[in-house]
Amino acid sequence: MNLLANLRHLRLSHVLFTVVVTAILLYLIIPVLIVVPMSFSEARFLQFPPKQWSLHWYESFFNSVEWMSAARVSLITAFFTMVISLPIGMAAAYAINNSSLKVVRTLQIILLLPMMVPIILIAAGVFFVYARIGLISTLTGLVLAHIMLALPYVIIALLAGLRNFDMSQEMVARSLGMNRFRAFMAVTLPQIKPSVVSATLFAFITSLDETVVALFISGGDNQTLTKRMFTALRDEIDPTIAAISSILILASLILVVIAGRNKQ
Repeated sequence: MNLLANLRHLRLSHVLFTVVVTAILLYLIIPVLIVVPMSFSEARFLQFPPKQWSLHWYESFFNSVEWMSAARVSLITAFFTMVISLPIGMAAAYAINNSSLKVVRTLQIILLLPMMVPIILIAAGVFFVYARIGLISTLTGLVLAHIMLALPYVIIALLAGLRNFDMSQEMVARSLGMNRFRAFMAVTLPQIKPSVVSATLFAFITSLDETVVALFISGGDNQTLTKRMFTALRDEIDPTIAAISSILILASLILVVIAGRNKQ
């Protein structure tokens, strides 16, 4: 009897777990399943399900000077965020992984703070600092802010790779005459390549998708795509937003697949 009761309990737990996981997945996927079909609607307002299918809003996006300008700003910002945050994150992750000094642990906490502090507080702080030094509505200001936001994810991704790497291999290379930098480039870096790729993609996606800080500090000719989308959704309810969202979803999926293949 006890065995049957245990089996029933396990079966019930399994069913309950499956139901909960399915509900969570549906909660995460349903917005995507709604936005993508809406982007193919011919209506002049957001409509689901679409009554008529069309690529009109994709054409509207690619033919719009304003939307293309915002996309250009976002891509340039994401590119420089990725290029700059990767070496900084690599140096930080390497130091954190290979040092037991308290100052390094303190540095780790400071570098990871942007991931733990509410984004609205970061945005307000950045805005007041930028207002004093003249970086509001500048590409430089956007890149610097996004580097700060991307660094925690870059460091975490690189630390995962470094902690799974046998550092004695690098020490052997150094004992054979290589300096620390050459040993790292020749021995360590090739073996943590999947983590480097993941960190690079994290930095790019973090910048491309960031909205809150951009709402505070971007504007004029340096308005990001996400801020332009927010403004359009608030003021115009422009269906072009659905088309852009679908493009961003596709781009994110492609980057995730690339990261997954590099880990294999």
